[in-house]
Amino acid sequence: MTESSSNKLLNGDACQRSSKDKKSGKNGFVKNHCLFQQPQKYRRLREKNHNVVRNPSLYNKPFVESFEETPLLVAVLTYMGYGILTIFGYLRDFMRHWNIEKCSVAREREAQKDFVPLYQDFENFYTRNLYTRIRDNWNRPLCGVPGSKMDLVEQVSYDYNRTFQNTGKIMRNVINMGSYNYLGFAENVGKCADAAIEVTKKYGAGICGTRCEMGNLDIHEEMEELVARFLGVESALTFGMGFATNSMNIPALTGKGCLILSDELNHASLVLGARLSGSTIRVFKHNNMVSLEKLLRDAIVHGQPRTHRPWKKLLIVVEGIYSMEGSIVRLPEVIALKKRYKAFLYLDEAHSIGALGPNGKGVVDYFGLDPKDVDIMMGTFTKSFGAAGGYIGGSAELIEYLRSHSHSAIYATSMPPPVAQQIITSMTTIMGEDGTTLGADRLRQLSENTTYFRRKLREMGFIIYGNDDSPVVPMMLYMPAKIGAFGREMLQRNIGTVVVGFPATPIIESRARFCVSASHTRETLNTALEAISEVGDLLHLKYSRYQPTVTPGMGWMSEESYLQD
Repeated sequence: MTESSSNKLLNGDACQRSSKDKKSGKNGFVKNHCLFQQPQKYRRLREKNHNVVRNPSLYNKPFVESFEETPLLVAVLTYMGYGILTIFGYLRDFMRHWNIEKCSVAREREAQKDFVPLYQDFENFYTRNLYTRIRDNWNRPLCGVPGSKMDLVEQVSYDYNRTFQNTGKIMRNVINMGSYNYLGFAENVGKCADAAIEVTKKYGAGICGTRCEMGNLDIHEEMEELVARFLGVESALTFGMGFATNSMNIPALTGKGCLILSDELNHASLVLGARLSGSTIRVFKHNNMVSLEKLLRDAIVHGQPRTHRPWKKLLIVVEGIYSMEGSIVRLPEVIALKKRYKAFLYLDEAHSIGALGPNGKGVVDYFGLDPKDVDIMMGTFTKSFGAAGGYIGGSAELIEYLRSHSHSAIYATSMPPPVAQQIITSMTTIMGEDGTTLGADRLRQLSENTTYFRRKLREMGFIIYGNDDSPVVPMMLYMPAKIGAFGREMLQRNIGTVVVGFPATPIIESRARFCVSASHTRETLNTALEAISEVGDLLHLKYSRYQPTVTPGMGWMSEESYLQD
């Protein structure tokens, strides 16, 4: 069992051995997390459930997540693959050092050989010898709207992916399975685009000033009032960049003498913000309430190191949907622990806002919780709203404090008016305040597409991670050679995908990450699924030991799509 997979077992996930009447593949382990007894979407491999559910009464709906174990043979072969690549990498570095092979990477100038180096060669080992091999899978230029389909500029490389040249050809109507366009609002036609054009004519494209100087427009005030009403909080503050919303506001909320308890899979912006704050940081296992409560208890009992004084603040930092795992935070349990130990809660809803809940209001809406139980509600407009920027929502006192203490609020240029109008139009559509049912229809379509896409991938035999209601769908590739091969083969079939490997993921858990959108039609999804299955057979990616049945599970939306199936 790998280190990453053993961590998931400690996170309270079930580890189940195959029963004798079913064929067990590889090492025979499958992990699942399911609250409540309910009709299963797939026939689970049976044995005693070792899952630790802290308080099932906190959940008012089935909560199903799956993290199937890495097959033992696959794990061994993946380690061997990275080992072989590493050996050849050192061999090539040796040849470059002695000028046997041409060195095409940046090096320190000879005149500065006695200086402290700006970078260490070892730190760039992965980039030189592993990343470059599959670099053609990333940074592809688009020349159109990243909707359900997109146009890509064709590129070629004549120096083994060190540089790329455009061929002048355009790849038309590539199915987009990688953008965070969950509700399909990233479009150049329709009411959002029309409203943005009108606002551009009125205000221009930029502000050239900060909010506290000459960059605060009436449209910004209108947007913040709408965001607060959408979230169900007293007040909200918006920012021009989603990453900076986390990295610049956490340092304004905590500092020396404060303790931040951070999920081990939190986004880089949260990690950076926590480090910049100067607070003490302790990491708990992903979505593991036992680990979180232990850290909270230790913080209360022991206090700060050496002095043992009480911590000034305890801040729990979690995400709504974890973008690499597709899992959903166990928010009811987190809130219960937060109340018990008198801690503050910082919730990042970058991927969940607009994509979860019957009203599209994120993970709080998904679980039917009170927004007032979350002290700091953070989210971005870059995904479900098809815009840019981020927000912080909470009490009026919190927002007033951030207006005068947040670096992002004080020093950053104001959000461009067309972007603000895009947010306003898309949000009012989701809320149904535009007089149509377009928002509700897109929420329903996203839920149906997510359920359908996940179910079909499982039935095909792929290992996929995450919650059944999460539109982020990671599909496991494992071996390093298959990262590049999968992306290239899918693009040859006119499907654009995102592939992810080490160091963004654990070394043996490379994956393809699909993002389902309401703009995807059933025909589009079937075309993508057919290509995925074909490439999966070609590359031998169907590792799963699940045995699917025809009985569907319950989602958080209606089951009309199941009946249509």
